[in-house]
Amino acid sequence: MWTPDTVPSGASPLLSVRGLTVNYSGDRQSVSALSGVSLDLAPGEIVGIVGESGSGKSTLALSILGLLPAKTSVAGSIRLHDKDLLPMDESSWRAIRGARISMIFQEPGLALSPVMRVGDQIAEVIRAHRPGSRQARKRESEALLSEVRLADAERIYQAYPHQLSGGQLHRVAIAQAVACRPGVVIADEATRSLDGTIQAEIMEVLREVNRKFGSALVFITHNPALLAGFADRVLVMYAGRIVEEGPVTEVFRRPLHPYTKGLLRLAPRYPQQAAGLAQDRLPAIPGSLTDADRLTQGCVFEPRCSARTAVCSSEFPNQATPEPGRRVSCFNYGN
Repeated sequence: MWTPDTVPSGASPLLSVRGLTVNYSGDRQSVSALSGVSLDLAPGEIVGIVGESGSGKSTLALSILGLLPAKTSVAGSIRLHDKDLLPMDESSWRAIRGARISMIFQEPGLALSPVMRVGDQIAEVIRAHRPGSRQARKRESEALLSEVRLADAERIYQAYPHQLSGGQLHRVAIAQAVACRPGVVIADEATRSLDGTIQAEIMEVLREVNRKFGSALVFITHNPALLAGFADRVLVMYAGRIVEEGPVTEVFRRPLHPYTKGLLRLAPRYPQQAAGLAQDRLPAIPGSLTDADRLTQGCVFEPRCSARTAVCSSEFPNQATPEPGRRVSCFNYGN
């Protein structure tokens, strides 16, 4: 099982995931989405999670929020301040969502109600978790809109989602996510649909919110170039597993896992290029992940790996710690 290093600065983890395994039950068979995922998140840090589609990134986010489908088998633990969240009932989850853990979705225009003013939707998050008057909630919501760089906050408060641009909707979603000062904010491909200029602006807003409110930020993306100069640490996911972990600067300077090397080799060199590159134009690592690969006794990445050796097809690679703060699951890491 993947065992994370101690969180940065030696502080106690704010969020601690151990051995998280998720299987989706279908009509004919069960599909493994996560297998033994473990990670720690420190207060106030920014952690990037990167991987191709199907790597398990979004399933991990939904697990932390208790939003998995009904027909799902879950094992392991997710602890927030030492409280295990997985055994909780839906009522307890509702008390956590928004107040202590929140999420910014890829398409906020779809996540927001089309028949409510956006300001009222922010105020509703506050009302659900804290006492106070309607006027106080309105003032606080307008202040939040200003915090995320929306000019004329009073006008934006009164607007409906369809009256706002994509960039404005993303700022509203950020304001809603931090309304109750949660300890953890998860951004799941939250800038993917934006053009390069707006994407860079939204990432800067996320950085400011992280600094001002102290919320730890989990930034999920398919493109590692967006994490350079933004995240503190990066977790690289493949086939429902974490295959490499470490400080962004170190991992990007000297990737150890062949999969990480492939992602970095094919990604745009600069974040500005990454922001302007359409998803369907992003290069891909040769080959693809199949259901049969997930069932192998060996390394799941072996069929696509240019550094594979005989042992890779028959044995699963254990976790290695080549240096402090870095972890990798590969027999031939660094080659």
